[in-house]
Amino acid sequence: MASRLHIAIVAPARPLTPALAEGISAIAAGFPSLALHIHPQCFLSDGHFAGPDAARAAALIEVANDPAIDAIWFARGGYGSNRLLAQVIDALGPAAMGKTYLGYSDAGFLLGALYARGIGRPVHAPMPGDLARADGVRAVRRTLGWLAGGDGDALEPGLGARPAAAFNLTILASLAGTRWLPDLTGHELLIEEVSEPLYRVDRMLFQLAHMAALRGIASVRLGRVTDIVPNDPPWGEPLAAMVARWCAELGVPYAGQADIGHDADNKLVPFGLAAIR
Repeated sequence: MASRLHIAIVAPARPLTPALAEGISAIAAGFPSLALHIHPQCFLSDGHFAGPDAARAAALIEVANDPAIDAIWFARGGYGSNRLLAQVIDALGPAAMGKTYLGYSDAGFLLGALYARGIGRPVHAPMPGDLARADGVRAVRRTLGWLAGGDGDALEPGLGARPAAAFNLTILASLAGTRWLPDLTGHELLIEEVSEPLYRVDRMLFQLAHMAALRGIASVRLGRVTDIVPNDPPWGEPLAAMVARWCAELGVPYAGQADIGHDADNKLVPFGLAAIR
């Protein structure tokens, strides 16, 4: 049998439940070319987080610097990955350089920081925590199938010859002005959002439209904006019109929809060129 791809799951933000971990392990058993390793740190609890910052950082550094691990799959989002950047990124050694790093939402802090430093292969992708969603098995299998090399349909269908990057809008806005924002010159930028009123989406788009660091991007595509908090009075402006308006101020084309979001249909977006795996 060919050597298996070893995947470590760590939780840089919120914890996994034992039930979710069992479910992920059962699904992964259907991919014989993959070996899944769930780090014990995933089950720690410290208020909102999967253990204290130091414990979460130590687990990520451990698996990233382990030559036996091929890919790191972030357990779930929530909040907390940004608190680890200063501890983690500068502690990564040569073994971290060749790994694939997968997640989205809050994990976008890590994906962006890794990409900014040229470390590994960051990929916007469904996470183990998505198993808790309606039809979440499909999302989890999408990431595992792509890692196993047998699911070409897992990638966001609009990816092409141009490099791409995908972010939750709140995370991208939070990276603005920091040393963790990668150079996205020439990239197509895919954005999505969840659980925000539309005036806040509009405000974050204003911020992006006037970020000097984004002046060199090639285009913007909009993923799904879900669980929108109602405005009072109703907002009125369609989302696509809102994004197109701010793209005009940024001076880049609005290239339409993207198949990403906080749902079971969320597709994979490798940072850089889609052909890299």
